[in-house]
This record gives sequence, C-alpha cells and structure tokens, in this order.
Amino acid sequence: MAWMLLVGAIVSEVFGTMSLRLAIGRRPWYAGVALGYLSAFTLLSLALSHGIPLGAAYGIWAAAGVALTALLGRVVFKEPFTWLMGLGVALIIGGVLLIETGAA
Repeated sequence: MAWMLLVGAIVSEVFGTMSLRLAIGRRPWYAGVALGYLSAFTLLSLALSHGIPLGAAYGIWAAAGVALTALLGRVVFKEPFTWLMGLGVALIIGGVLLIETGAA
C-alpha cells in the first residue's frame, strides 16, 4: 500500500509540473498545477505514514519526478534531451538505488 501511495505521489507531481508548463498563456491549467502538487504532497505524506523511510521516499519521489518530467518534456513539448541529460537521469536512478540499498 505504501509503495502504491508513493507511485501516486510521483504521478501527481509529474502531472502538476506538466500542467505548469501547459499553464503558460492558458490560465485554466493552473488548476492542474494546484491539484497535482496538492495531491502529490498528500500522497507522499500518506506513504510516509505507512512506513517508507523519509530519505528513501523523498529520494525516489524527487528523482522519479525529475526523470519522468524530463522524458515527458521531450515527448510532449519537443524539448531537448541530450546525452548529457540522459547521463544525469542514469545518475539519478543510480543514486536512488544506492539510497534504497543503503537503507536496507
């Protein structure tokens, strides 16, 4: 259950961030920004209350959000995604794995 809540927090955070980009020049998307971030923090706090350690939950939530947002920015908005950015995403994934295995 805790991990499902964390996945929901990640999806909500990515939705809020993508809505932020869409809100440029289109005010109705600000509702998506508010809904996304409110849901993200609520679900993240619920995941923490179900026993996921703070460092692991926050690391996974933030890292997955950055990686997914960069990839979706490329797909949806045709923003650049260079090999250096790909290396950064790989390092983020590696860092999260180190945090997770270090906490075990």
